[in-house]
Amino acid sequence: MSPSWLLTLTSLASLSGAITFNSIPDADLDTSQLGRVGIAGDFSGISLYQFEGQTEQPFNTNGSEQLLTRLPNGLFVSLLEADASIQTMCMFQGQVILGGNFTGLGGVQSPGIASFDPNTSTVTPIANLSGQVNSLLCDDSAGKVYVGGSFRTADSTNAITWLSSKSWASLPFAGFNGPVNSITKAPSGHIIFGGSFTGLGNTSTPRTPDGQVINLSTATIEADQGTSAAGFNDPKNIVCKTDGADGAGNTWLLQDNTPGAWRATFNFGFEPTKLRLWNTHQDGRGTRTWRFTAQPINGIMNFTYIDPATNENRTCTSECPLSNDPSVKFQDFHFVNRVGMNAFRIDVSAWYGNGGGLDGIELFQDDIFAFAVNDFNEPSCANTSTPSTATATGPWTVTQSGQSNSQYLSAQLSKPVASDAASIVFYPDIRESGEYIIKLYTPGCRQDNTCLSRGQISVSGTLTATGANRTMDPRILYQTNEFDKYDQLHIGSVDASSSSFRPSITMTPVPGQSQSIPGNDFIMVAQRVGFELINSTGGLNGLFEYDPSRATVDTSDFSSSAFIKLGSSFSNNSAVASLIATNDRTYVGGNFTSDDVHNIAAIDNSGKTVALSGGLNGEVLSMYLDGNQLFVGGRFNNTRDESTAGLTNVAVYDSSSNAWTPLGAGVDGAVTSIVPTTLNLSDSATEDVITLTGDFTHLLAFGDNEAAETSGFAVWVKSQSNWLQNLDTPVPLLAGILSTSLRVSDNQTLYAGSISSQVLRANGAATLSNGFGNFPINIQTPASVSSSSEGNLSKRASLLNSTETVAGVVAGAFYESDGRNVTVLGGHFTANASNGSTIYNLAFIDGADSNTVTGLGPEISEDSVFLSLAIQGDVLYAGGRVNGTARGSSVNGLLSYSLSSKSFNTQPPPLAGDSVVVSSVNVRPNTGDVYVGGSFDRAGSLPCPSVCLFSTGSSQWNRPGFELGGDVNCMMWSSNSVLLAGGNLTINNTAVFLASYDASGAHWSEFSGASQLPGPVSALTAANSERNQVWVAGTQSSNGSTYLMKYDGSSWRSAGIALDQSTVVSSLQMFTITGSHDSSDLIASNQVLLITGSIGIPGFGTASSAIFNGTTIRPYALTSNVDSTTGSISRIFVQNENFFTSSGGGMPLVFVALIGLAISLGLMVLIVLAGLALDRYRKKREGYIPAPTSMFDRGSGMQRIPPAELLHSLSQGRPGAPHV
Repeated sequence: MSPSWLLTLTSLASLSGAITFNSIPDADLDTSQLGRVGIAGDFSGISLYQFEGQTEQPFNTNGSEQLLTRLPNGLFVSLLEADASIQTMCMFQGQVILGGNFTGLGGVQSPGIASFDPNTSTVTPIANLSGQVNSLLCDDSAGKVYVGGSFRTADSTNAITWLSSKSWASLPFAGFNGPVNSITKAPSGHIIFGGSFTGLGNTSTPRTPDGQVINLSTATIEADQGTSAAGFNDPKNIVCKTDGADGAGNTWLLQDNTPGAWRATFNFGFEPTKLRLWNTHQDGRGTRTWRFTAQPINGIMNFTYIDPATNENRTCTSECPLSNDPSVKFQDFHFVNRVGMNAFRIDVSAWYGNGGGLDGIELFQDDIFAFAVNDFNEPSCANTSTPSTATATGPWTVTQSGQSNSQYLSAQLSKPVASDAASIVFYPDIRESGEYIIKLYTPGCRQDNTCLSRGQISVSGTLTATGANRTMDPRILYQTNEFDKYDQLHIGSVDASSSSFRPSITMTPVPGQSQSIPGNDFIMVAQRVGFELINSTGGLNGLFEYDPSRATVDTSDFSSSAFIKLGSSFSNNSAVASLIATNDRTYVGGNFTSDDVHNIAAIDNSGKTVALSGGLNGEVLSMYLDGNQLFVGGRFNNTRDESTAGLTNVAVYDSSSNAWTPLGAGVDGAVTSIVPTTLNLSDSATEDVITLTGDFTHLLAFGDNEAAETSGFAVWVKSQSNWLQNLDTPVPLLAGILSTSLRVSDNQTLYAGSISSQVLRANGAATLSNGFGNFPINIQTPASVSSSSEGNLSKRASLLNSTETVAGVVAGAFYESDGRNVTVLGGHFTANASNGSTIYNLAFIDGADSNTVTGLGPEISEDSVFLSLAIQGDVLYAGGRVNGTARGSSVNGLLSYSLSSKSFNTQPPPLAGDSVVVSSVNVRPNTGDVYVGGSFDRAGSLPCPSVCLFSTGSSQWNRPGFELGGDVNCMMWSSNSVLLAGGNLTINNTAVFLASYDASGAHWSEFSGASQLPGPVSALTAANSERNQVWVAGTQSSNGSTYLMKYDGSSWRSAGIALDQSTVVSSLQMFTITGSHDSSDLIASNQVLLITGSIGIPGFGTASSAIFNGTTIRPYALTSNVDSTTGSISRIFVQNENFFTSSGGGMPLVFVALIGLAISLGLMVLIVLAGLALDRYRKKREGYIPAPTSMFDRGSGMQRIPPAELLHSLSQGRPGAPHV
C-alpha cells in the first residue's frame, strides 16, 4: 500500500499518448514472519522501485537541468537532459517551446531554444539563434512566439518572434540594447517587455570601421606555383609589410607567366570586413587580376572598391583588378557579405610583366575580440599602440578547436580548487568609448570530452578609468555546455584603450567544487571575449509596451504608454525581472525604485500605477500568481515602510486586502524561482504547494518551528501554513532545483529543473511494513563526514579506510523483554535526544516509554563509528571503530551496554592493534559466547587477531583457534558450532577469503572450495534454511569489480550477472516471497536474494538494494540524499530471523518429512501393540501360563574402569584456552 501522501492519480501509468511509464511488478517480499523490519543506510529519502524511469540519480549541481514530469507515484522523472538551465516554456500549436542558456537538449545541438513534441518525445532545434533565451510568450492566435533574452539572431538583438511557418521574423524595432528578462500579454492585448535595456535598437559598427587587424603572422602561409628565386619565394615575405617596398625579403613572386595562389590557414575563425593589398613592381612584375576564396565554405567572395584611376565605386568577384600605378600605395577591398572563415586563398589569374606577385597583405574586421591564445590576437605590426592581448597564469595548455571557432586554453586543476590556481586576463583593443555588450565565449565540452570535469568560473572586469561603475560585478558561470556558447557578461560604458588605461576581463575558477565534479581534477577553459558597440534610441528604462497591430514603432509615442512612463520614473541602472498579467492588471517586479514604487508595482487596465503598499525593500527576482495571492521571491526582508516583519526573501501579496504576509519567517538567502506543484499529504484529494529555489541554506525559525537546514530548495504547504519538512507526518523527499513549469493538459504538467525525489523523507533509517515508514528519530549526517558525488560507500581496501567515509545508520537491532521494546540504531550520525541533547552514533528508541530517544553520553568519542550490533540476553554488544571510556574502563572496538538498566556494563578488556575496527559481532546460538571479528591484534593482553571470543559467563576473552589472521569483513553461524568469516584473511599465513571455524574442535580451516573465490568476501548469508549453503559477495583482486557466488553444498557457482565497476555490496539476505518466479538452479521459485549497498546495474544506474531471482537482477529500493549525493542501504535488520518461513501457513519440507515419518512410526507402533494384545488374548484363552525365571545381578557384569584411564580420557577433551 502506498503512503497516503502520494499523488492521487489514475491507475494507468500514462500521462499522455506518448509519455507512458511502465509499472514494475511488486517484489512480493514476505515480511509477515519477521516481526518488525528496519532498513539502515545513508540516505535522506527512500522509495520502492515501482516504475520504469525511476532512478536514484542525484540532482545536478553543475548548472545543467532536465525537462521533467511526474510518475504516478508522485516522483519526478527526467524526460530529457539539457546541458544548462531551462528558464522558460510555453505551448505553441501542440509543441512545447523551451528556452534557456543551454546549447544542447536531449543530445541535440540547439543553442538557447528548441521545440519538444510531447506526442513523440522528439527535440527539434530552432536554428540560427546564438545566446540565451530568458522568456517566451506563445500566441497561438497570432501564430507567433515572442522570444526575449540576451541573444543575436537574424538582424535582431534580444527580442524577436518565431512564426508558425518555422521562420524568424524581426520585430519593427529590431530588439533592445539590453537583455529581455520577461514578456507578458497585458489585458489590452499589447505585448509588455521587461528587462535591463534603455532603448530600442541593435548593435552597431564602430564609427571607424574595419579597426581590428586579423593576425596573419601566426597563420600557416603557403603558396602554389611560387618562384624559386631566392628572397622572393617565401610567401611570408608579404605579412606585416606595410611600407610597400620591393626587394628580396619584402616581395613574393610567382613563377614566370604562371598563375598561382597565396594561401593562409588559421587556428581560429573570423569574419573579415576589409582586405588591403600592396601590389609589387619588382622588375616590372605585378598582379593584374585575382580572386579571394574563403574556406571551409569554398566560396568566392564579392568585394566593393574604389577604382584608383576613376575614383568610382566598383564591384568585383572572380577577377578583381589591382592597379600597377606606383603612386597607388595599396588598395582596399570591402567584403560585401560577412562570412565566417578560418582559411582563404588568393588566386592570381593575370599579371603585369613576366609574372604576378605582392608586396603586402592585411585583413581587417569590425569584431572586437581578445583571445586567450595570444597568437590569435592583433599582431605587433598592427597600427595600434594597444593591440588586443591576454595574460595567463597557471597550468594552461593549448587545446585543438575541434568543432569550435578556435583553439583555446585549458587548465587542469586539482580539487579542491583554489581561486588563484589559474587565471587569465583579456585586454581588448577598444578604439572608441561607448556603450558595449560584453560577451564571453566558451567552447563546448563534448568535443574535448571534459563535460564531467568542468564546473564554475568567476568573471570580473575593469571597464572605465574612473566613475562609480568602473568595475563589472563578478559573475559566476558554468562551463558545462556541450556545444559552443556565449554568456552576456555586461552592458554598459567602456572606455577606449590608451597608454594609461586598458579595459580588462579576468577569469578565475570558483574555489572548492569538490562535490559537483567527480574525479580528482577540475578543467577550466578560456577562449575569447567580445565587445559589441550598442546603438539605440534611448528613452526606455527596463519596460516597453508594443502594440502588435501596428507595423512600425514611433519613439514619439513613448509618452503615451503607462508602462514606458513607469519605467522612466525608475532610477538609473534599473531592471525588470518578472512580469505577470491578470484580467485587470499587470504586475511588474525587479530592481527599481522611484518616488512611488519600490521593486514591485502593478498597472491596471486604466493605466494607473498600483504601488502594492509601497513595495518591498529589496529586488524581486521571481513571481507566481495564484488567484488573489501573488508569491514573490528575491532579496528583501520587509516592505518599503518596514511595516511587515518576516518577509525575508519571500512574501505573499493579497490583492483583495492590499496586504503583505510572510511565508513562515522566510529563508536566509535569495529566492530565484517560484514554481507550483501538487502533493497529497492526507487521505483527501491533492493540494497545491509552492516550491522555492534559490541561494539559501535555512528555513528561518517561526512560531514553534525551529530553523531547519535545506539546500536551496523549499516547499510551502499552503493548507498547513508551514514548510513541508516541518510537518509531523510522513512526507516525500524533494531536493534540487525547479526553474519553471508548464501545464500541458489536464493530467500532465512539465517542469524544468533538476530534482531528486523519493516517496518517503527518512534520514538514515526506515521501517518496512506494507511500504516504508519513519522511525521516531531525527538523524543527521555529522559535519565531520565530507560528501562526494559518489556517496559515502567505498570498496573495502582496508577496514580503517572504509570507516573514514561512513555516514548514516549502518546497523540496527530490536530488543523486547519484560515489557521493554527498544530499537537500537548504530552508525555515524547525530540525532536529537528527547531531552534536547545531541546523540552521537548510537541511539535507543524506547517504544514502551512513548518512543523516548536516548544515547550514550559524552563517555564515547563523537568520532566513533558503529558497524555491528548484537544482543545477548539484556546486553547490547556494539562494535566498530569505537573509542572512549565507560565506568572508568577504556573502550576500543567493542562496547557493552545494558538495555534493561540503560547503563554501561563492566566493559570487556579493550581490543588493541594498529587500527582497531570491529566489523561483525555474532552471538553463538544457544550460548552466551560473543564472537567479534574485524581488524585487531589483541584483546587486552591476550594475542587474539581477527576473531576473538568473549565469554559472557566468565567475562573473559578467549582465542578461538590459533590459525587465523587478517581483516574480517563479515561473519555468520552456519550451524550451532560452525562460524564462517569472510574478508582478506590468512590461515597459517596462507591467504584465504572465506574461513570456517569449528567451535567443537577449536580449529580454523578454509571453507570448502573457497580457493575458487576471486577476492576478499565483503558480505555473506545463508542460502537455505539448513544453512549448509551460502551466498557471498566480494571484490575481485584482479580488477576491483564485484562478484556474487553461491556455495550449493558441494561446489561454488557464479551468479552469472554483471555489475558496474562502482558497485559496493554491504549485505546479502535471502527472502521468501508471497508470489513466485521462474525457478533456477541457484534460487527456488519462492525465494529471492536481496542485495544492499550501492548496486550498479548495467543499463539502469545505481540502486541501494536489488533483488536477484537466480537469473536476473532488478532494483528493489532507491535512495537519495539532500546534498546531491546518491544514497545507500547498509542492511536490513529484523525482529525475528524467519527468512525461510512463509506467511501462507506452510513450513520447510524437512519438517513436513519429519511429521510424515512420525505419523508412520506411530501407526506401526499401534499395529505392533494390537498384534501383541491379540496374541496375549489368544494364549490366555488356550491356557498358557508363564514359566518361572531366574534373576541375575545385572550390575555384576559391568566392567570397572580404572581411575587412571578415566582421568586420561578427561584430559583428551577440549584443550585449555588461554584467558584473561
